[in-house]
Amino acid sequence: MNNFFKTLFFILLIFKSTISFSDDTKIKIGVLAPLSGENKDLGQQIINSIRMALIDIDDNKIEIFPKDTKSDPNITLRSALELEKMGINLVIGPIFYENLIFLKEVENITFLSLTNKTLDLSKNIISTGINSTSQLITIKKFLKLNEIKKTILLMPEQNYDLEIKRGVKSSKLRFSREYFYNIEPTKLTKQIEEITNYDRRKQNLLDEILRVENSDDVDKEKKIKNLKKKYTLGSLKFDSIIIADFDESLKSVITSLLYTDVSPKEKFIITLNQWFDESLLKESNIQPIYYPSVNKKNLDLFVSKFKKKFDYKPNHLSLLTYDLVGLIYYLSLKNEASEIYKSFKTKDIFKGKIGVFEIKDNKINHQLNFYEVNNGKLKEIF
Repeated sequence: MNNFFKTLFFILLIFKSTISFSDDTKIKIGVLAPLSGENKDLGQQIINSIRMALIDIDDNKIEIFPKDTKSDPNITLRSALELEKMGINLVIGPIFYENLIFLKEVENITFLSLTNKTLDLSKNIISTGINSTSQLITIKKFLKLNEIKKTILLMPEQNYDLEIKRGVKSSKLRFSREYFYNIEPTKLTKQIEEITNYDRRKQNLLDEILRVENSDDVDKEKKIKNLKKKYTLGSLKFDSIIIADFDESLKSVITSLLYTDVSPKEKFIITLNQWFDESLLKESNIQPIYYPSVNKKNLDLFVSKFKKKFDYKPNHLSLLTYDLVGLIYYLSLKNEASEIYKSFKTKDIFKGKIGVFEIKDNKINHQLNFYEVNNGKLKEIF
């Protein structure tokens, strides 16, 4: 039995010895995933991760009923209504936030969506992804440990800014300033110059060089030589920067910071969950860089096991799904099968392969780890 079920279901044998099920009692779980269409490969990963979890649980009381969404809100609703007619009241999925818009009409089902978005969810939808609140709470812990007092937040002008703002409010993380930036490279660089007061700092350097040149300092040649090695002169009004971005856009922001003489070696550069993007390890000029994420060791074990069984590497959503199946089964040992969905309406804390997570206010908040990428290596901070 793997470490996840040793941890989460340590008391499983005790429950099994004290709780009995009638022969016709079944734990019925619906699944809404794209089983056809452009996202069918992702949907198949979800199904395979569920299969893995069922093998590990090894209890034929669980029945899974997959339904196709085709990544379409209307088809998602139709499939959900079919599950409702079957008497199912708990469903894993759908994956995408856009497919949730009509599900408030299916009041008898609680949906465990894999999205990490938490805004405007109806009462019957639980967001189970790694949301901004979970990430910012973890970042807040890192800032406190390092006694970092002055932090600025940089956010791209994208459609998830409200989600970030909600995370900021929920985490009670305070910033010196918050900025939005345009991801178009030329506009981005200009904005970063303004944020870092680059022109003024550049002028400070030129002024200081001129002052020293006109001075009577005996070692002014040495001072001028040292000054000319610099790009700017003057302090910055922050100690750390949180960049709410990913992939090439994230790298563009950090590159612009380097251009304006803001070095990751002097100011903490922190991002949101990068899911261990290996390309960051190769970008030595933007290191060190910090971010919150799930437990890396557990993720690697899961990926290795999944790849060995299905011969391909899974998306991180597969890990979320695996944990959800385990959680549902754990709850079934304490509740009637038909009443499990009610457990997702009450505050509780659990531990899965992804880490510790808490059900609260129609979302799952995850207690994440924190990582540093430096010198081409990944290091766990806590």
